[in-house]
Amino acid sequence: MTTQEFLGKKEFNIYNQTVSESCPSNIALIKYWGKYDNQIPANPSISYTLNHCKTDTTIEFIADEPFVVQTFLGGSEEIKFAEKIEKYFNNIEQYLPWILKGKYVIRTQNTFPHSSGIASSASGFGAIAKCLMKLDEAFTEKKTEEESLKKASFLARLGSGSACRSLYSGLVVWGESQIKGSSDLYAVQYPNDEIHDIFKNFNDWVLLIHEGQKSVSSTVGHGLMNTNPYAERRFQEARENFGPMKDILASGDMASFIKLVEHEALTLHAMMMMSDPAFILMQTGTLEVINKIWKFRKETALPLFFTLDAGANVHLLFPNDGSEDQVKAFIEAELLQHTQNNGIVKDVMNF
Repeated sequence: MTTQEFLGKKEFNIYNQTVSESCPSNIALIKYWGKYDNQIPANPSISYTLNHCKTDTTIEFIADEPFVVQTFLGGSEEIKFAEKIEKYFNNIEQYLPWILKGKYVIRTQNTFPHSSGIASSASGFGAIAKCLMKLDEAFTEKKTEEESLKKASFLARLGSGSACRSLYSGLVVWGESQIKGSSDLYAVQYPNDEIHDIFKNFNDWVLLIHEGQKSVSSTVGHGLMNTNPYAERRFQEARENFGPMKDILASGDMASFIKLVEHEALTLHAMMMMSDPAFILMQTGTLEVINKIWKFRKETALPLFFTLDAGANVHLLFPNDGSEDQVKAFIEAELLQHTQNNGIVKDVMNF
C-alpha cells in the first residue's frame, strides 16, 4: 500500500476536538519476533484479541497552538511517554498532514495491571490510532468503517508492531502469509467462517509470575534478532506454521492447536536464549507452572495449555467446552501459588 493511499484530502479544516476510544490487547499464537525498518515484521503472526483487557484513551486536540503533547497515565503525568508520542506523531505526519498543527492532552488508563504480561503498547497505540482516525475524519472526510479500521491498523503498527492486530476482534493476522488480504503494513481479521466453533469461545487467564520491569525490553529483544544465528530459520518456521494452523483452525484439532501454540511460545524464548547477549525472561515460577500444566494435561486429557509473551508471566489458554470448571479449580489450587502476589488477570475471547 502506497503513502498516497493514506494521505486523503490535502485541504483540511482543523478546530478544537475531544475524542475518546478504547482498544483491547492481544496475545499472539504464532509469534512475531524480529522486524525490519519502518516496523515491517520479519515473519507473519496470528493472535487472539482479548475482550476485557483494554486501554481507554481520551485525546483533547487544541487547534492553532504550538505542537506539543502532554500525557497522563492513570491520572499521573508522564513526560517520557509524551516525548515518545511526540516522536510518533512526527513520524506519521505524511499520513495525517494536520497532526502537528495543535496541542494534545492525552489521558489514558488500562483496565489491567501494568507489567502484567499483557501488551499495553498494543492496546495503547491501538486506542491512540483509533482516536487519530476520529480526528482525521473530522478534519478531512468520512471514511467507510473498513477504510477507517485499515488506516488505524496501519498507523498503530508504526507506534507498536503488535498494536495493528488489536484493531480487530477474534483471530487476527499481521504479515504477508497464506491468509487472503494479509499484509506487512496492517492487520486483517482471520476469516470467521474458516474457524471451528471450538476456537471461538476461549479463556486467557494470565498468571502474574513477575510484576516488575523486564530486564530486557521487547524493542531490544527484536533488535537482537538481527545478529541471532538462528533468526532466518525461525522466520521461515513461522511462515511454514501458517499452513498447519489453517488446517487446525478449520478442523477443530485441539491437540494439534495446543502443540503448535506451546511450541511457538517456547521458540520465542529459545530465540532470546540464543541471542548475543543472551537473556532469559522466564523465571522459576514460569517453569514450575509449565511443568504442572503438562502433568495435569497428561493425567486428565483436559485442554489446558499455555503461551508466553516476552516476559515471565504465563497466559493460560483453555476453551469453554464443558471442562472449564475443572480447569479453573486446578489453576486456583495449584498454579496461583507460583505468582508473585497471588496475581491473576482473567480474560476471554468470544467471537
